[in-house]
Amino acid sequence: MLVIEKPKLFLEKKDFVLFVLFMFCVISLRLFYTYQSYESFVSKPFYYTTAKVLNAYPKSRNGKTYTVLKLRSDGLTFFTSTYRNDALLGKDIRLKIYPTDRIGFIDYLGYFYVKSQIKNIESTQTGTKDMLLKRVSVQHSNSEMASFYNAIFFASALSKELREKIAGLGISHLVALSGFHLGILWGLIYGILLFLYKPFQKRYFPYRFTLIDMGFLTIVLLGVYVWFVDFPPSLVRSYAMVLVGWIIVLLGMELLSFIFLTTIALLLLALFPSLLVSLGFWLSVAGVFYIFLILQYSKELKGWIISALLIPFGIFIFMLPVVHFIFGVTTVYQLLSPLLSLLFIPFYPLAMLLHIVGIGDLLDNGLLWLFGLSGETEEHILPLSLFILYVGLSILAIWSKKVFYILLGMALLYLVYLFV
Repeated sequence: MLVIEKPKLFLEKKDFVLFVLFMFCVISLRLFYTYQSYESFVSKPFYYTTAKVLNAYPKSRNGKTYTVLKLRSDGLTFFTSTYRNDALLGKDIRLKIYPTDRIGFIDYLGYFYVKSQIKNIESTQTGTKDMLLKRVSVQHSNSEMASFYNAIFFASALSKELREKIAGLGISHLVALSGFHLGILWGLIYGILLFLYKPFQKRYFPYRFTLIDMGFLTIVLLGVYVWFVDFPPSLVRSYAMVLVGWIIVLLGMELLSFIFLTTIALLLLALFPSLLVSLGFWLSVAGVFYIFLILQYSKELKGWIISALLIPFGIFIFMLPVVHFIFGVTTVYQLLSPLLSLLFIPFYPLAMLLHIVGIGDLLDNGLLWLFGLSGETEEHILPLSLFILYVGLSILAIWSKKVFYILLGMALLYLVYLFV
């Protein structure tokens, strides 16, 4: 039987190589201009700026308690501290900051600490997001539950204690908004729109292509959502992949490829150079990379087996060395991560529905029990040399099935080392 292959994103390898070289030039230029802004920033003794308080948490030193603030202003995200006792979370503040050359360029791209003086707390009107955050919070008597749901719905900050509990279960990826959430939202929104659209399409315009009409509307609504939650890096990467992927599907081109992933990553880095130092972005890219790797060597298996078993369990196994190169927190309960990832698929839309009808606390007791499981943790950091070897083998596995199985064996051995 004649099988017609889908056209590739780049017709020839040299076209892809030229694209990569061009994008590296664009990224280099963007970094050059960003560096000019950085030099200007650190050369001045002080600045006045208005910033949004993204997070606020207490710390103690020398018997004194102060508050650490995470702020966003003019495209920069930075930390400062204050002895003021005002409730600042979510507010806009006017402050005087004192940058120094101790702030490195990499810090400037990502996060940095700067001394400051708060001059004024701006009076802000309650917006739609604030109203929704409050509507979710009032449905929970437990502050951790309110924080958890606001995080998975609106990318709001978690308390340090809750972050540690979630990390102990290995489900940080379920709380930090990413492609996993966007995929669930795509299925939910597209499914509802399709249900409403189909009767009208059959009766009045059967010639219309559903994927174009409802796909476009879904893309627009997802874009509004990404904007609404302030563009988390992993969600930005995911949205770009959904957008370009939708276009590529409409054009009938090859979608699930490493070239596609590389193209999206380079385009995003050209648009947002700060993503170069974003852990969330690179972990998100790594997750999609291993999904593509698993799919490449499991084409002969049935779809439901891939979805229900290989993807969640495979991603957990392959990502262990990557995650533990950065985060050392380890507990045996992290083995529940693949199962909890599967359960999150129906849980996420159910949680939305429960909060819409005003009974969002229905599952609180079960979640509190779950978050209390992690208990004591151990620290295991993968050495740099082994990490480099693992990444190198991961790239080689794109072209070699034998290397893929060696990589899988290494990941499984590391799993045994961590948990057995």
